[in-house]
This record gives sequence, structure tokens and C-alpha cells, in this order.
Amino acid sequence: MKEYDVIVIGSGAGASLVNDALEHNKTVAMVDKGPVGGTCLNVGCIPTKLIVYPADRIMEIREAKKLGITAEIKSIDFKAIMDRMRSNVKKSHDRIQEALATAEDFDFYFGEARFIGDYTLETTGQTIKGKTIFIASGARPLIPPIKGIDDVPYLTNESALQLTKLPESMIIIGGGYIAVEFAHFFEAVGTKVTIIQRNQHLVPEEEPEIAELLQTALSRRMTIHRNTEAMEVRKSEAGITVMARERGGKTMELTAQTLLIAAGRRSNADLLQVEKTGVKTNERGYIVVDDHFETTKSNIWSFGDAIGKKMFRHSANEEAELAWHNAVHGKKSRINYITVPHAVFSFPEIASVGLTEAQAIKLMGNKELLVGKAMYTDVARGEAMLEREGFAKAVVLRKTGKILGYHIIGPQASILIQEVVNAMAADGNLWSVAKGMHIHPALSEVVLKAFGKLEEPK
Repeated sequence: MKEYDVIVIGSGAGASLVNDALEHNKTVAMVDKGPVGGTCLNVGCIPTKLIVYPADRIMEIREAKKLGITAEIKSIDFKAIMDRMRSNVKKSHDRIQEALATAEDFDFYFGEARFIGDYTLETTGQTIKGKTIFIASGARPLIPPIKGIDDVPYLTNESALQLTKLPESMIIIGGGYIAVEFAHFFEAVGTKVTIIQRNQHLVPEEEPEIAELLQTALSRRMTIHRNTEAMEVRKSEAGITVMARERGGKTMELTAQTLLIAAGRRSNADLLQVEKTGVKTNERGYIVVDDHFETTKSNIWSFGDAIGKKMFRHSANEEAELAWHNAVHGKKSRINYITVPHAVFSFPEIASVGLTEAQAIKLMGNKELLVGKAMYTDVARGEAMLEREGFAKAVVLRKTGKILGYHIIGPQASILIQEVVNAMAADGNLWSVAKGMHIHPALSEVVLKAFGKLEEPK
């Protein structure tokens, strides 16, 4: 059995810890079943944005008529879009693979791993032990227990990226950010899309107003069944048939050539059998950590999708940095999850940071808050774009102007949110944003405009 000062499980956000450990003269091992680079690079944020970008351009061409432009899309090369995506991912993957293969001073175990005892792993037919272990094993698609699901072919976010032929029609089970991004892409390139969402809203973690606007926008392009549960799936002549039931009892049969499951994620902790090293998981299977990312077992740390806090690569990177710092320098650092932003690359685009209005009211009460909402058309650039529906919404503390939350839906939302994110990270208030001079006429003025329309919650 080989022993190490540090073992890192996972080559996504965990990869940076190898260099950190080597710089501290530690003996280091990394374990990963692949593909190297983690979820974001291989089957997550990078490949999906490579295909969503063309979908955005398609939608802009479709909507150009409102600006007095008559444009026509003559053809869409689905294969070329997918090949470009896979080529870009492969280049990055191969670069990481080569770096791991040629790196000195640490050992890389490429294969499945499982704990067989305290701080002890079995992988690739070998047994290794670590004084300190970092678990960054990620997550995988959650497949709900729908009757017949094991007897039909279905896609997930991972296998959908390997398609070479455009599906004529698709049913998507799920309504979160993965579901709506894939729905946007496939409809834009020519697939007839139907969404089955058990929740009242699409993207249910967002502001209800934002979720409703996304529902309205996507409903112009596809069929959406909310408050609807997929009860059974089966093969049919046309492809896959889904038996679904609306809340209230009405049932329906929906049929499409392909089925995509986008019903959430589950931690890979169970595959590692973490309980054998004294690491506890919660009722949803995510690894339990304290505020400093240490698990229930001393000197075993975890972060990223495996702990299920904020399942984004940018937050996982921050968690990795803090976990290493706390492991080496003592428990001193923690993350303020309220300041972790995120974006949904649907059409329209969504970006959010902090609390929703309802969350803030529950925490603070109505009288302690002010809420401001500005339409894109409230500023000159938004009017020039004829962006009639997009808006920005601010939630602040009445007495101090402290920003509790900010939410945007519309063009360039993921860019516009950043100045608010920076202000919140610096524990600033709305004046931190207002003091910065905003270019006129530019779309960024809508961010400031929302703060200028603050009033009591209704």
C-alpha cells in the first residue's frame, strides 16, 4: 500500500490542489475515473455554451423583423455545430490528459475508486492511503424512478452532447437550468420540443417574475406542461411515449422521437462509498461538510458538486481554494453563498445573485426592504434594441441600501450582473454601484435604473 500526504479525488475543480500540495512539498496522488477535466469541461458549462451560442444567433435572426430587418435562415448545419463543440472540448481534454501523463512528482490513478477503510482507497487494483484527502468527485444526472425508464433509450446532458443527427422531436423531463438551456438549443436548430415540468415554474430557484417571463418566451417556441408529473414511459412506433399527469388529475400521452432526462443531479459520493471512511452524507446523498469544507471525518475535505451547495464551476473553484487554505492554515475561511452569482443561458438569458424578494421578506420582513424594477426599455440602449420584456430587479435593505439580491432577464444578463456581484462581494450597498459613472447610452444603465425605482414590496 502506497501512502501520500495528500490525495485529491476528481480532476475538475480539484486539479488546482495538486499544484498547491506540490508547492508545499507534499507527496500527492490524484484519482479520477475520467474524463479528466471534470463535468464543466466535458459535459457541462463549456460544451453547452459552445452549442447555445449558435442558438442565440438563430433567435436574433428570427427576431430581427421587429427592427425592420427581413432575414432568412437558409440552413443550419447541426453536425458542424456539434463537431465544433466536441473538437474544442477534445483539445482542452487532451491538453489536460497530456499534462497529467507527463507531470512529475505526483501519481495519477485513472480509474474508479472506493473507500475500503479510514483514509484508504482501492483504485486500479491498488490500495492507497492519504493523511489528508480532498473529495471533489462531482455529480451525475439524476434519473427519476419513472415506470419503464429502464426499458427505453433516453438522453442526459452527457449523452445529448454526443448526438450526430438532429432529433425531429424531443420530450424533456425537467424544468431547471439544464432543461431550459437544452430546450433553447434543440428548438433553435430545428427540433420540436416538449417540456414536462413537475414544478409550478421553470427554473424554480429564480425570481417568480423571471420564471414566468421565461415560460412566456419559451412557450412561443415549444410546448410546456407545468405542474405535470411523468408517470410512465414506453417505446412506441414514433419513438418514446410518456404518460403524464397534471396536478389535479388530468392525464395525457405525449410522444416524441427522443427523450431527454434533465431532472436534476446526484452526488457521486455513493460510488466512492464514503461511509467506509467515516464521511457522512445527507438525505439527498450529498457529502456533509462544515462551513470550512471539512467532512465529518477529520482531515477529509470536500467541495464542488459532491456537496451540492452551489453547483457551478466558479463556486467550486472558490470552495477548492478555501478548502485548501483551511486544511493547511487552520479553519479561517468560509464562503458567503449569498454573493455567489449564476447565469442561465436560455433565451432570454438570466443572471442572479443573492436573495429573491420572497426570501428577503421571509428573512427581514416587508418593512425592512425596498425593491426596484427597471425594464430594459427604461434606458436608451434597451429602447434601441426594442427589448420590451427584459428587466432588472433589485432587493435592498431600506436603512442601509445594502444589496440583498439582484436579478436580470434579457440580453447580456450574465455580463450586466457583474458590477452588482462585485459590489456585494465588497459588502457594498447600492451607492457602490451608483458612484461608478455609467456610459450613456449603454445597456448597463438598466442596472442603475433599478436602484432608482426602489419602493416598498407590494
